[in-house]
Amino acid sequence: MATTIAKAAEDAEDAAPATHAARVEHVSKSFPVPGAPGGRQLVLDDISLDVAPGEFVTLLGASGCGKSTLLNLVAGLDRPSAGSIDTDGRPALMFQEHALFPWLTAGKNIELALKLRGVARGERRGRAEELLELVRLQGAYGKRVHELSGGMRQRVALARALAQESRLLLMDEPFAALDAITRDVLHDELTRIWRGTGVSVLFVTHNVREAVRLAQRVVLLSSRPGRVARQWTVGIPHPRRIEDTAVAELSVEITEQLRGEIRRHGQH
Repeated sequence: MATTIAKAAEDAEDAAPATHAARVEHVSKSFPVPGAPGGRQLVLDDISLDVAPGEFVTLLGASGCGKSTLLNLVAGLDRPSAGSIDTDGRPALMFQEHALFPWLTAGKNIELALKLRGVARGERRGRAEELLELVRLQGAYGKRVHELSGGMRQRVALARALAQESRLLLMDEPFAALDAITRDVLHDELTRIWRGTGVSVLFVTHNVREAVRLAQRVVLLSSRPGRVARQWTVGIPHPRRIEDTAVAELSVEITEQLRGEIRRHGQH
């Protein structure tokens, strides 16, 4: 049974191939400073970044460097102060908090996304069940949010994001609140889904090993104001494990660069 995402991929073949899933060009973002009339704080400074179709990119940096701000700009939730952002269609967004509606079942949460996308009522349940199967939650359609574990809730949130049939999935530290074992399992699941669907992923994290385990490319942002400090292509073959020697070695290199950025900007 073909999934909704597979159908979207087939439909996309009829369109001209996109050259990028997301293109960020010379983007800066500043915010007003409370109590300082006319004052503004620069959070992001002249960032340029492309995400290729089907690419998995992680954004890494110290807390407060502007990672989530950049993701919100790409999602269209805010506008840059300077520069431009272009995406291949409307992105889907997944947060650290699952943001599921507790009065709806797992399946109905997914159906809501399908409804907003214009999917006919008669097709919604079948597609919701397909997506639950994709994230390995068969049989969870009728479960309420309070009946689900933290990891299961994030799987439902992922299924809901995939229901939007976007070519670009934006993920803002979606596994940060989970225990280590659950997070490890969901790393495997996300990798499987990404490789199986061809969706592009831009994934924000402050966890270096998570960034290396998941990504094809790791982008390090400097401390505020956020700038692209360095990028790494991750050539480690899949399947990857968090404890793999190659993952650990690259993580050490990136961690040293991250520490240098923090020291350079006087943050502790």
